[in-house]
Amino acid sequence: MRPGHFIASVVTAAAAVIALANPASAAPVNYVALGDSYASGLGTGSYDGTSGSCKRGPLAYPALWAAATAPASFRSVACSGARTGDVVNQAAAVTTATNLVTVQVGGNDAGFTDVITTCTFGSDQDCVNRVNTAKAYAANTLPGLLTNVYGTIRSKSPSARVVVLGYPRIYKVPGTCNVGLSDTKRAAINSGSDALHATISARAAAAGFTYVDVRGAFTGHEICSSDWWLNSLSWPVEESYHPNRAGHQSGYLPALRSVVG
Repeated sequence: MRPGHFIASVVTAAAAVIALANPASAAPVNYVALGDSYASGLGTGSYDGTSGSCKRGPLAYPALWAAATAPASFRSVACSGARTGDVVNQAAAVTTATNLVTVQVGGNDAGFTDVITTCTFGSDQDCVNRVNTAKAYAANTLPGLLTNVYGTIRSKSPSARVVVLGYPRIYKVPGTCNVGLSDTKRAAINSGSDALHATISARAAAAGFTYVDVRGAFTGHEICSSDWWLNSLSWPVEESYHPNRAGHQSGYLPALRSVVG
């Protein structure tokens, strides 16, 4: 080989090594968070004044992920009380530039607040009956509503990574609480969480989205455990039965990181 050719070969090989050691920078992340009160951060006690009754805050898992990761852009439009129809409207925040979306919704459609109210003030049988009604809704009506939500998100940004987050079981059964709801009521409420998991995970898979099951992350940290990551009956009352600061920081955030880094 002539010297010139040898030198050119060495330069080419060195350039290839450098390219492998320094891969092209990843595309900037443009992140939009959609969802209900679990996504907005209700229960953490710290909220952005401009979010009003939506109760969005800096200690919610979407904001924590954004603070740790520093995406190119981040916007949360999650809102306390949101149902599937509201999240369809929230999806207006998703554009073709959006390449990461998180979404959490379905609990309010299935009657989460009414379930808790009935189980708090009614008999064991009242609670079981109301949870069974919610479970039937989750199985029969919620799938179509979620399909509409997920389809709307996909139409707004066909190439975005979409992560769907589920809900934890609320209670440890049996647990350390010796007052409050009976184990029958607690178990019934947990079965409602499982029903939501079954429907939401199936619809997310059908849409080609990534589903994050947080029930394992919260195991050992439910209400009536030795280390609660959820509020029980609280003041303000709207914060009751929502993840507290530890629930977002130690429960939801690592679960989200496990799929998006």
